[in-house]
Amino acid sequence: FLMIRRPPRSTLFPYTTLFRSLCGVLFRSPFSSKFGIPKQAGLVAELEGQIVFEPEFRNPDALRGMEGFDYLWLIWEFSANRHKAHSPVVRPPVLGGNEKVGVFATRSPFRPNNIGLSSVKISHIEWETPHGPVIHVKGADLMDKTPIFDIKPYVVYADSHPGARSGFVDDRKWQKLDVEISEDVDRHLRLQGLNAEKIEILKEVLAQDPRPHYQKDPHKVYGMPYEGLDIHFTVCNHTLTVVK
Repeated sequence: FLMIRRPPRSTLFPYTTLFRSLCGVLFRSPFSSKFGIPKQAGLVAELEGQIVFEPEFRNPDALRGMEGFDYLWLIWEFSANRHKAHSPVVRPPVLGGNEKVGVFATRSPFRPNNIGLSSVKISHIEWETPHGPVIHVKGADLMDKTPIFDIKPYVVYADSHPGARSGFVDDRKWQKLDVEISEDVDRHLRLQGLNAEKIEILKEVLAQDPRPHYQKDPHKVYGMPYEGLDIHFTVCNHTLTVVK
């Protein structure tokens, strides 16, 4: 009889390694960890990021014609997820973290295949830089150095579906937090290199409520990275206060 040897477990599904070695594209973001990143693309419209290519993929011809589009689809890896997801159900933050729904009925980052999909707006394209062509985008929800598997243009006639239902999301409107930054903290942030525009973007990021859905302690001081700084804040009721 024919004997079939099972390959070692570590080589059965080497997809992450394969994708990382082939994609050749990284995202540059103000967030060096996943804490604080907007929960969806487009929620913080002015949040800036860059798509940077590895040397072997820095051919401007690959971007020819892109300047005629306003939006892109990014297909990328949830590279900060260190554990493989096994559960068929998850608890979406929009449901308060208390209700379970099927993983394929959500956009949870904890998925059988840790692949993300985001629609981002093209700000502009730098064709000649020391790093080759660089695509500047706005509204992304990616961590710094996230591997990007593919880039595709957003096409209105095929990708836009006005009036489409959005399941449980239609019934649960996400409420933003009120964000307070005192004059002293504002001055401190400016001394650390943040201008007025970046501070306003920071406020929009914080208004999305970066906390894990299960943490509601009004005395807890949370911290998140933003533009190379450690931003600390507390949340009491519906108000988020930035502290030094």
